[in-house]
Amino acid sequence: MHFLTIDDFDVNNKTILVRTDLNSPMDENNQIIDNIRLKRHSKTIKELSDKGAKVVVMSHQGRAGDSDLTRLNKHADLLSKHIGKNVKYIDDIFGTYAKESIKSLKKGEIILLENIRFHSEETQMKENQHNSHVVKELSPLIDYFVNDAFAAAHRAQVSLVGFSEVLPCFAGRVMQREFEILSKVSKKPDRPSLLAVGGSKIDDTMKVVKQLLKSESCDKIITSGLVGLVFLVADGKDIGDSTYATIVKKKADLQIPLAKRLLEEYKDKIELPVDLAICVNGNRVEIPVEKLPTDFPIFDIGEKTIEKYAPFIKKAATIIGNGPAGMFEKEGFDKGTKELLKEINKSNAYTVLGGGHLALAAEQMGFLEKVAHVSTGGGAYILYMAGEELPAVNALVNSAQNQTPLIMRLEEVKNGD
Repeated sequence: MHFLTIDDFDVNNKTILVRTDLNSPMDENNQIIDNIRLKRHSKTIKELSDKGAKVVVMSHQGRAGDSDLTRLNKHADLLSKHIGKNVKYIDDIFGTYAKESIKSLKKGEIILLENIRFHSEETQMKENQHNSHVVKELSPLIDYFVNDAFAAAHRAQVSLVGFSEVLPCFAGRVMQREFEILSKVSKKPDRPSLLAVGGSKIDDTMKVVKQLLKSESCDKIITSGLVGLVFLVADGKDIGDSTYATIVKKKADLQIPLAKRLLEEYKDKIELPVDLAICVNGNRVEIPVEKLPTDFPIFDIGEKTIEKYAPFIKKAATIIGNGPAGMFEKEGFDKGTKELLKEINKSNAYTVLGGGHLALAAEQMGFLEKVAHVSTGGGAYILYMAGEELPAVNALVNSAQNQTPLIMRLEEVKNGD
């Protein structure tokens, strides 16, 4: 890694601004659902507090125009539960109340500022983010800026890049762990390395497939979900008008030419489904690929495909999973996802899962403890695995380059040299 971490700084009695990503799913009553992001960020915050820092937490929930753009008072309650210390909610971002609250902090105390996306500059200011009001108002009160928001690292927003241009900054434990693990599995995985891709985020997933094949970081790919259907079409299969209409609706048909090229170049590395589960009057019916096309929508892979993929999972030393094998949320069509997860659970592979439905299924089945890592990121996870740069990480790297000589000198003084 080329950025600094908590280990490079003495945070005792320092005022630390920690940018987290507490963005959480909400239930039908508009209540925040406890989740892995809250739990992981709480560890970074607790460590800083335990080391004597005065901790100011900044985060977001939802986006403009959506119903989940809410206040962060419930997030503060959940953080308090996980940290075991009171996290005081501040109904302000950079006004007088927020600034006075920061100034009055004592060692080990923690406050959570209001939703940063309530401030329009956060998402609308596209350059010179260090000149934003929030950075100008808060930075004089802060000693160090900590970016722990890996899940938002693909966004060049004010709170993610602006503070790093005017304050000494370093990565929190969530950011640090994500990069240690994702770098390992995407660049130097234990072999053989298996990529299990499904889900419906076809554009980004195809980028990952292309990148890992091109870099020779993946020995085998097993496909399912919408990704598997796109590869079947690319392989010349007629999947039927109903399902193809879904592919067009999601603009996944635009990825068919790329899938064709990848099949031509890496045919021996890409495995396609051999049977599929269709929805007939609400019921699951499995048909072999040879029986295509079908007038019924395709919602999952079938048992023969699961049997085909199982030996590859058993043989793998590294498994990277992203996306469910089918329409996991629809009763009767979660079989492919669950059966593949069972095979993964039986394997001895070092396993990394993307967040979302795949991680949720693993948690429901009690397999999450055996998984080496579940990424807190959605878009950031995919884009990093696809080899693309993340603006918030670039900000950390640039800051480290400017700070490293100073950090080295501080270490020399500390050691009496």
